[in-house]
Amino acid sequence: MSITSQIGPNGNTVTIRVEGRFDFSAHQAFRETYEHLDSDISEYRIDLQDASYLDSSALGMLLLLRDYAGGDQANIKIVNCNDEVKKIFAISNFEQLFDIR
Repeated sequence: MSITSQIGPNGNTVTIRVEGRFDFSAHQAFRETYEHLDSDISEYRIDLQDASYLDSSALGMLLLLRDYAGGDQANIKIVNCNDEVKKIFAISNFEQLFDIR
C-alpha cells in the first residue's frame, strides 16, 4: 500500500494516489495527505488507477475527506476507477456524493 499526494501547478488542486489495498491500514497515511495542506486547496482528486482493493474503511475515509473539504460544497473527483471499484461505489450510492470517473 502506498499513498502519495501532489499539488497541481495552479496550487489549488491536490491529487492523492492510492496504490495497492485501500483499507484500514491506509487510514493514517490517507489523512496525512490532505490534513496538512494549505487552505488554498479547493479541488481534491483521488486517483485509484493502481488501487487493487477497496473496502468499507476506504469508503469511510472518503467520507471523512468530504467532510474536511466542505461537505456538500466539497469538490472531490475520484478518477481512474476500475470496473470493480465503480461497482462498489454504485452499490454504496457514492455516485451521489462524489464525482466518480
